[in-house]
Amino acid sequence: MQVAIISDTHIPSRARRMPDPFRERVRSADHVIHAGDFDSESALADIRDLAPELAAVSGNMDPRIGLPAVARVELGGVEFVVTHGTGPLRGYEARVAETAREHAETDAPIAVSGHTHEVLDTTREGVRLLNPGSATGAQPATRPTMMTATATEGDLDVERHEG
Repeated sequence: MQVAIISDTHIPSRARRMPDPFRERVRSADHVIHAGDFDSESALADIRDLAPELAAVSGNMDPRIGLPAVARVELGGVEFVVTHGTGPLRGYEARVAETAREHAETDAPIAVSGHTHEVLDTTREGVRLLNPGSATGAQPATRPTMMTATATEGDLDVERHEG
């Protein structure tokens, strides 16, 4: 199962569109995870048009676009819990890990979050945390970033991409 992991697109307030190579990775993935801050209904619609399957949450810049605050999806035997991670930077990792544990159905979920615009791949209190950064390089990011992952029989291999 090929998964594209993106977040913090902030279209149109901070960017016009994702880089074309990122759009192609989203289009060619089996499933797409977006950790919020689309910034507009049109940005959400664009991702939905590109994504074969989409698990997405709202971020703090996504008022009234009809997405949940937390989503859960199982792909290739791997459980993903998606949340934006809204709140102060202090305590971010602990907050995201706790959210994942609260919503997970297994003991080893993968937490996907955004909000900071900084790439993160670490483990906190037994939960692997993935933050793909900003897919458009929105401030405070200095360049567009995203992740792709291969989920197979419960194993997860993650790759970072820069635009």
